[in-house]
Order: sequence, then structure tokens, then C-alpha cells
Amino acid sequence: MSHISGAVQSDTYDPVPEVTAEIFDRLSAVVGAEWIISDTEALRDYRDPYGVPGDEQYSPSIAVLPRTVEQIQGILRIANDTGIPVWTHSQGRNNGYGGPSPRVGGSITISLRQMNRVLEINEELAYAVVEPGVRWFDLHEALRARGSALMVSVPDLGWGSVVGNSLDNGVTYLPNGSDFQAPTGMEVVLADGDVVRTGMGAIPESKSWHLYKRGLGPVLDPLFMQSNYGIVSKMGVWLMPAPEAYAPLRLTIASDSDLGAAIDCIRTLRLRGVLCGVPSLYNTLMAATMTGQAAVIAAAELALMPEDQIQQAAESTGLGRWYVRAALWGDRVVVDHQINVATELWTAIPGARITVPGIYAPDEYGQIESISDRITVGIPNLDVLRHKGDSFGHIGFSPIVPLTGQEVSDVVDMLREEIEQATGQNFKCGILVLNDRACAVVSSINFDPRIEYEARAAYATARQLVAKSGARGYGEYRAHLDFMDVATDQFSFNNMAFRRLCEKIKDALDPKGILSPGRYGIWPTAMRSHRHE
Repeated sequence: MSHISGAVQSDTYDPVPEVTAEIFDRLSAVVGAEWIISDTEALRDYRDPYGVPGDEQYSPSIAVLPRTVEQIQGILRIANDTGIPVWTHSQGRNNGYGGPSPRVGGSITISLRQMNRVLEINEELAYAVVEPGVRWFDLHEALRARGSALMVSVPDLGWGSVVGNSLDNGVTYLPNGSDFQAPTGMEVVLADGDVVRTGMGAIPESKSWHLYKRGLGPVLDPLFMQSNYGIVSKMGVWLMPAPEAYAPLRLTIASDSDLGAAIDCIRTLRLRGVLCGVPSLYNTLMAATMTGQAAVIAAAELALMPEDQIQQAAESTGLGRWYVRAALWGDRVVVDHQINVATELWTAIPGARITVPGIYAPDEYGQIESISDRITVGIPNLDVLRHKGDSFGHIGFSPIVPLTGQEVSDVVDMLREEIEQATGQNFKCGILVLNDRACAVVSSINFDPRIEYEARAAYATARQLVAKSGARGYGEYRAHLDFMDVATDQFSFNNMAFRRLCEKIKDALDPKGILSPGRYGIWPTAMRSHRHE
């Protein structure tokens, strides 16, 4: 052990107790000293890579890597005894939203990266059971290794955790990604070490734990999503049989003013059952990032691009002013019909185009080269990061907006104006169609994480956007660590009745407040009166 971090001071709550040599030894007895990270340099991997330079308020004291439920229970016993809070992550790849950093500096990070077993794959009923350290890469590889005909709905980056992404309402793009349908049935370790299985899993040797999203009585699975009520140690995830035909779709519009018409068209296609999964729209500069257009990416990083230059990039790359990534999955005759319907409705927008780069059978997936097309067929990758260097940092701001052209256009216009004026950075936006009636408008507030004033300006802008969007009736679907309190402040109906209910549950399940204090604005009693504003 080369270093143990001291307590992190705070102006708003009592300092977190220091991890002493005695506490380190107790933790070592639980997991083994080799599974404790205490060196300052090594701990950088457990901090937000896009945090403000020199700001240590979200730094952990140490990181502990358990490998079993029993080890998690042992760590929690020590946390309860000492009053040192823990902050849990699965892979800690939640970049843009705080990464692996704890909300309260000095916390013990519980990293579940070593709990990385695929516990079950059921071919007949199309589901898997995974531990929280299983990445999208791992589950996909496990399916391919056994010659499975099943597919997993994946996000844009494959390095994250299946469990962790799901627990933060992270988006995936195949049909099971719509409205977060994939997670089903959890095992959870509570603050006192008790182990609970949700839904039908509460029956010993349950035969339907991961098959039915409810149970008998209250449905508890959602209670452990975006909360700090327990540590999920395993979870079921629904998979999808590979269809006879997979057809990626690329849809573009020629003018930024046609965004509203595009949204209305996509809503119609969704409600009619033509499009499923999670279609996503990207403005020209975000589409360049998603598709690897190196020249446009480089130009956008140099300066704020004028309208005519963006239009030129839209036309020269073929990405249009908004580029839609969508796909169809099913029997060939059905897919052919859906292509015809989508083409008829989409091309009614002047200048709009629709391209079908291919229609693939399952044994042809290996031929797919496009970044977008691999994602919508469930092949995890990291290609979106290919052109990003040390100068790239970003914060995600993601309000939920009704899926109507006027509402979405108004929000996009507001975000563009605010972000460009406040940061001098180009506006990059993705619109994720989460279901038939709502979307997440995901704005990427970009900055150089090596430059303090740029980082602070980006964070200040994000906080302002949270409040301004809340005043208009829009709340985020997930929030960055730094402004979780501000984000939850917007949910203020009846004198913060929702947050007060969450606090009552917190006090009952975690009376000592050791589990991830401050996560999504849920604070334990001892810290509540000094909530960060």
C-alpha cells in the first residue's frame, strides 16, 4: 500500500472519515490487498476523465474490487461500522455523466469490474443472466462462442456494463432497447448486507424470475434504477433471436427547418409499428462524429462553424442536416413492406432521402463495416471514440421531450442558442426516440478537459440548461454527477413530494447513509440539511 487518501473536506457536510491503516487491513481481509487500489496515480482510473482540472471534490479515497456477493457484504459491514460511505459502479464508463467518480469525495469506491461472469444463456426463452462487471463485449462474445442465434441490444460504446448501463437508464438501440425493456429480475445486496431477489425471483428455485417483469405485490426492480438503495449483484437481460432479415436505414433531411417534419414522420412510423427499436437523429456535426467523418470532426473542433459551412458539410458528406439511424428486423417479406412504407412517408419531406445499404441474413453480419449498422445489429464496438483525443471532453444534457415536431424543434433551438453563446462551441445533438411518444434530446456540451476555464464554463452552462429546461416543463432522463441535485430540484410538484418519498425509502433501507450518498439527489439524513445547491 503506497497511499491512503485522507478525508475530503466539505463546506456542506461533515468530512468523510479517513481510511486508516486499520480499516485498510479490514478491507484486505475481505477482498485481499491486491484487490484494493490506493495509489494516487492508479486511482485516476476511478475518477471522471472529464472533471474540472485540479478539482478533487469527487475523488475517492480508495477503490475496492470484490468478486463475490459475500465480499460485497463484508465491505458494507465495514462501511456501516466506520461511517465511510461507499460509491458503487459496474464498469465506471459513464463518461459525460461523471464516470466512476463518487458524489461525496473520500468515499470508498466499490468497483464491480471483477464480478464479470455470464451466469446463464437460455436459448429457448431468449435471455441471459449476468453479473455487473459483464460488458457488452463480454455478453456478445459469450453468445458468439456458443454459436447462439440470439442478439443483445447494445449502446454506442461496448466497453460499459450491461447492468450498469441499464441501472442508469442508458439507451440501447435494438427492439429490446425501446423503453428499457431488456432488464428483468435482479439480485440486490442492501445496505445491511441482506440479499433480495426481485419479482418472481423471491420464490426459491424460481422458474420464471427472468421471464416476467412483475411478481406478486409491489414491483421493486425500478426502485434500484438511478437510486442508492442497494447494490445489484446480478440481473436478467432479454435477448432477441436473430431475424431472417436485418435492414439498416439511413434517412436524411436537406434543411434544418425540416426537423419538425422529420420528427412527426418518425412518430407516425413508430405508432404504425413500422419502426421499432430506438431510431436516433443526429445533427450534421454529431452525425460526423457517429459515422467517423474525420475532416468534419477536425473542422468542428477548431471554431464555431457558420451556417453555410455546416450546410456544405451536410451536402458533401451526404449526412444531411439531420441524419437518422434506424433499422428494421424481421421476416424478409415484412421488412420489404416496411421499407416501402417508410420510403413513401419519408420522401414526402422535400429533399429528404432514405437509403438501405443492404439487407442481411444472420450469417452475413460479419460483412457489415458501418459503425451505425453494426450497432443496430447488436455488435458492440468503440469506433465512435476513434477520432477523439486528449482535448475531447463532454457533458451530456438530456431532457425528455414529447415526440412532436414543434416541441422537439423548440427545445433544439433553445439548446443550440444557449450552448453556442455560453461556450463558443459547436452545437452537437442526438435525439433518441425512446418510445412511440417521447424522445431524449441529448446535447453534448464539449470542452477541453485539460483547460480549467473551459471545463468550468461547460459545467456552468449545463446547470443553467437544467434550470431553464425545468422551467419549461422538461426534466432529464439521466443527470451528470455534478448537478444531480439541480436536476432533481426540477421535480418539485407538491413541495418536492417525490424527493421526500425517496428520502423516506432511503432512511428505511440505509439508516446510516453509507450507500452512494447524493446519487440522483437522494441524501441520507446526516447530509440532507446541507444538500448541495
